[in-house]
Amino acid sequence: MKNRDDECFGDGMDDGLDTDFDFEGNLALFDKAAVFSEIDTTERRSGARSRGTPQDQTPTRYRHDENILEGKPVVYRQIVVPQPGPKEYCTDSGLVVPSISYELHKRLLSAAERYGLTLERRLEMTGVCASQMTLTLLGGPNRFTPKNLHQRPTVALLCGPHVQGAQGISCGRHLANHEVEVILFLPNFVKLLDSWVTLLFSLFISTDLPDTPVDLIINCLDCHENTFLMDQPWYRAAADWANQNRAPVLSLDPPVSGQGHAVEAKWSLSLCLPLPLAEGAGRVYLCDIGIPRQVFQEVGIKYHSPFGCKFVIPLHSA
Repeated sequence: MKNRDDECFGDGMDDGLDTDFDFEGNLALFDKAAVFSEIDTTERRSGARSRGTPQDQTPTRYRHDENILEGKPVVYRQIVVPQPGPKEYCTDSGLVVPSISYELHKRLLSAAERYGLTLERRLEMTGVCASQMTLTLLGGPNRFTPKNLHQRPTVALLCGPHVQGAQGISCGRHLANHEVEVILFLPNFVKLLDSWVTLLFSLFISTDLPDTPVDLIINCLDCHENTFLMDQPWYRAAADWANQNRAPVLSLDPPVSGQGHAVEAKWSLSLCLPLPLAEGAGRVYLCDIGIPRQVFQEVGIKYHSPFGCKFVIPLHSA
C-alpha cells in the first residue's frame, strides 16, 4: 500500500512540509504599480474612464452599509424655556424635555386660547390622548378583539369639579366608544356645565365607589389651584378607596410636586410640557394637545416637537 501511495502522491512530500512559505519573497514578485499602469493604459486605449488606484476609484454601486449620507449631529436640547424648572426629563431617543412652572403653563394655555385653541378643543384633545394611553395600558390589540367581547375591561374615573375632572369625562366618553365599561365617580353636589353634559353619554355616573374589581383607576381628583378640595370628605373617601384598591392608577394632568398627591399613581400624563412632579406621580408620560410652535414662541419658549410620530410618549428622569 505504501508503494501505491508514493506512486499516487509522489515521493518527497514529507520533506517539503518542514520548509516555511516565503510570503514576503512572493509578494515582492508582484509589481502592483506596473499592473495598475498596464490597466490604465488598456482602458485609455479602449476609451474607458481611468480607474486609478483602488483608493481613488468611485464605485458605481455601494453596499447597504456604505450608501449612507452623513448629516449634522443631533441636537438633543431642542426645547429651551426662559425659566427652567427643577426637573428635566428625556425621551426614549434622548431628547431633553425641561419642566416648566405652573405660572408659565398658565401663560402657555392663555396664549393658545387667543390662537383659537379653546378649552373645549383642549378637553377633546386631552381626552383622545388619555384614552389612547388607557387602551394601551388595558392590553391594546391583545385585549380588544371581536373574540374577547365577553371580557370587557372596567375603568373607574374619579373626577372632581374642575378642568381636570372635565378632561377625565372626555377620556371616559372615548373609552366607552371603544367597548370599555366606565364607572364615573362625581361628588353629589357638582353642578354640571352644559359642555360637560354632552360628554356624559354612555357613562355610568355614580356618587358611590364601586365594590366590584376594576382594571384601571383614572385619577382626576386633583386640581392645580384649589388645594382645599383635599380636605373634603368625598375627596378623602375617593383617595382612600383608590389607595386600597389593587388596580393601578393613572393620574391625569396632576399638579406640581409641592402640593403633594393623595393618590399614589403608577403613571401620570402631563400636557404640552411637564410640570415638576413628585415621586408619587409614578412614571411620567407626555401628550400633545396640538399647541402650535408660534404659541410657544410667544411665551418665550424655543420649541421643537419631541413627539415624532406619536401623540403620547414616555419621559425619563434626566
